[in-house]
Amino acid sequence: MAKDLAIVLNNGSINSAVVTAQAAQRYRPIMIFADTAPGASGRMRAAFDQQVAHFKPYREYSVPIAVAGSGPPQAATGSAADPRQGPNISPQLLELLPLLSLAVKSAVHHQASAIYLGLRVGPSTDELAQATEFCQIWNEMIQLPCTQGELEILTPLLELESWQVVDVGFQVAAPFERTWSCLEETSEPCWACRGCHAREAAFQQAGKPDPLRMARKI
Repeated sequence: MAKDLAIVLNNGSINSAVVTAQAAQRYRPIMIFADTAPGASGRMRAAFDQQVAHFKPYREYSVPIAVAGSGPPQAATGSAADPRQGPNISPQLLELLPLLSLAVKSAVHHQASAIYLGLRVGPSTDELAQATEFCQIWNEMIQLPCTQGELEILTPLLELESWQVVDVGFQVAAPFERTWSCLEETSEPCWACRGCHAREAAFQQAGKPDPLRMARKI
């Protein structure tokens, strides 16, 4: 019997790879890359394409989304968070609004059972409460007034520290070598920016080797 479908918002990040691997355990994933800065996120799009080749989803889409009245957006899809996430969760939740709308419409079109989002805020009480309420409101809105009672937004990484995401990723065989955390648009990670440092710290705290570094050495 074929698995049900699940929408996965994926931006090529570590979080995206882990939630896609989690989704693939229960569902046939439909991977969506929301291009909020056309032409300015080539490396993350390339990582998304590599993850598509790995997971072989039921469908995959790249959708341009204009974010009116804002500066360069921070990656916030299945994503919203990799080591690139900042301390204030409110701007990230605002950026998620059009992405979740896209995911819900796609889920209804494909009759999917779930939407996977790689949002991670960690155990911080205030931010965790804010993000949890945000997701609960979306679920209630989808299931009650929108009459999609069988559809659910899932955020399995929400409470985790970044090193715990790495640990979970190894458990579900996430393709870390096909992820991108660097803040630079270079052919190789710079290993000097905030994103790269946060990535290195996460793998070190998890006590795991970074497959991306190992792949670059081969």
